[in-house]
Amino acid sequence: MTRHPMFGIFLALFGALAISPDTLLMRWSEMSGAQMVIWRGLLMGGAMWLTSITLRRRHLKRDLQALASSAGLVLVACHFSNMTLFAVGIAAAPVSVVLFSVSTVPVFAALLSRLLLRENTHWSTWLAIAAVLSGIGLAVFGPAPASVGGNPIYGALAGLGVALSLSTTFVTIRRNPHLPILLAVGSGAGLAGLSALLWTGGAAVTGGQIWAIALAGGVVLPISFMSLSFASRYTSASNVSLLMLLETILGPIWVWWGTGEAPSRAMLIGGAIVIGSLALYLWHAGHRQSVLRRSQSAAPEHL
Repeated sequence: MTRHPMFGIFLALFGALAISPDTLLMRWSEMSGAQMVIWRGLLMGGAMWLTSITLRRRHLKRDLQALASSAGLVLVACHFSNMTLFAVGIAAAPVSVVLFSVSTVPVFAALLSRLLLRENTHWSTWLAIAAVLSGIGLAVFGPAPASVGGNPIYGALAGLGVALSLSTTFVTIRRNPHLPILLAVGSGAGLAGLSALLWTGGAAVTGGQIWAIALAGGVVLPISFMSLSFASRYTSASNVSLLMLLETILGPIWVWWGTGEAPSRAMLIGGAIVIGSLALYLWHAGHRQSVLRRSQSAAPEHL
């Protein structure tokens, strides 16, 4: 069935808006990083596996074989790291710093494409790297009032680790489009939750506000992830990445409204630099691709 040209855009917009209150729910849960990994990992892992089995039960054997390949295991490891680092970062640092760092996914993806796919790195990528690193540096090392809790350095490192994991995921999928994404995400998330459960012994699992973390892990994450994943089939990756910056903007605002955790002036300025640089970079990348496609389609007319 033919989809409207804006279908992918609206689907990505829905996914970005759906995931924006995730960090607020994490704060409301009042849980430690390990507790959040347990709940989010097991709930999201179960939802992803259930969805995959329901939609692709006829191809389950083939999907499991692909999952056991080296590329499939890389995806599992990436989502294990993603699930763990994000929860630990949010528990240990200001939300805004973590989200600013996570938003560097497009830059990491460009660098990994150069290393693994031998694709050229445009000068705009290096300029974007310098800009986003300066913005993150300002957010991390700039003056912060006493009301801003946590360690920004830990948050930046955790967020950059998440960005590296996600960009590795995107590059791996580009090289291996046959991989079962839902199974890989579910396996990585579920293993992260199970590992955290074994590490803590399960003694503190019931502490905190379970309803909040259950809503985040069982509803918000699966719905938003599946929306963003399917959106990439109907619109360009640059459009999806650009709309995902909404989480970077809205996430700290949700937390500010819901908990009073206000980012410092340095964090706001640094975040504006990061978001503005990435938005400009993604727009420029999309424009270059559009010009390239037009030139390629017009070439046969001159032969």
